[in-house]
Amino acid sequence: MPESSKEPGTGFIAGRFGEFPARWGQGLQDLQDQFTRITRSPFGPSEEEVRANLAGEASADAALALHDAELALRDDADTPTPAVPRDLTAAAFFDVDNTMVQGASIVHFARGLAARKYFKTSDLVDMAWKQVKFRVTGKESHSDMASGKEKALSFIAGRPTAELAALGEEIYDEIIADKIWPGTRALAQMHLDAGQQVWLVTATPVELAQVIAKRLGLTGALGTVAESENGVFTGRLVGDILHGLGKAHAVRTLAIREGLNLKRCTAYSDSHNDVPMLSLVGTAVAINPDADLREVAKNRGWEIRDFRTGRKAAKVGVPTAIALGAAGGAAAAVLSRKREAKAS
Repeated sequence: MPESSKEPGTGFIAGRFGEFPARWGQGLQDLQDQFTRITRSPFGPSEEEVRANLAGEASADAALALHDAELALRDDADTPTPAVPRDLTAAAFFDVDNTMVQGASIVHFARGLAARKYFKTSDLVDMAWKQVKFRVTGKESHSDMASGKEKALSFIAGRPTAELAALGEEIYDEIIADKIWPGTRALAQMHLDAGQQVWLVTATPVELAQVIAKRLGLTGALGTVAESENGVFTGRLVGDILHGLGKAHAVRTLAIREGLNLKRCTAYSDSHNDVPMLSLVGTAVAINPDADLREVAKNRGWEIRDFRTGRKAAKVGVPTAIALGAAGGAAAAVLSRKREAKAS
């Protein structure tokens, strides 16, 4: 990969595939400028919305850059390209925690870090307790999120970005690989078999989310972006944690850049907090839903799939609407390829 120019003051993100310039390198200054406009106009977006939008755009940038870098590595290694015809306008977006992975991926990662003496076990207990509160109430506490963000940023500040990615790969193999929901993994594979892109969308740091996506053979991951300079984390986020509105903006931004038709796309989540993302696409599916999301799904006629009990998991089939959409996309791609062959 060619070396990128580094302008003073420009933020960089680096992951498993090397360092590349972030187009949003001046994001923090842009954010301050937007805050100034907000204070001048009571009709402008809120501070939370500005941060969510910046986080979403940064996440899409990082996800596509990591994906392109991965493709470049495959080309260098002469890896054969899949023979599945591509469906260019449809994709699937999967939340991670309790949707693709049993429990919270960041807690699993923290377990691995605690075992390596990166921080105290008491920090892990505190993080786990906050997750328990979230699962019981179905709502995330702003104070819990703020304290969690502060601890996470203090942990990575000053550390090489490559270190986080390498640790992510080790901990995935040790802990997370056994936590993947087979039913959700099967749904992701169905979209891949139809030639569609499949992206993870998560508040987990993008470096770790990318590891999960790569291990599962998915297209890539949209995750929280931490600012880095010269391959070292600064201890600041670009925007905010990728959450709620931020996820929706990340999906919308990626769809625009990839030429996706959101009406042909599918999104999966377990949490009511992801209703903005689920509402963007043509097909929304509640996976292992919390009480609030289950109610919304019933009211809106969304598919509901629950893999949390053996009885329910044994009866799980491919949701009808999704199956028809995937099959239709695959058929369209095959017909398109046949027409191209005849034309040539």
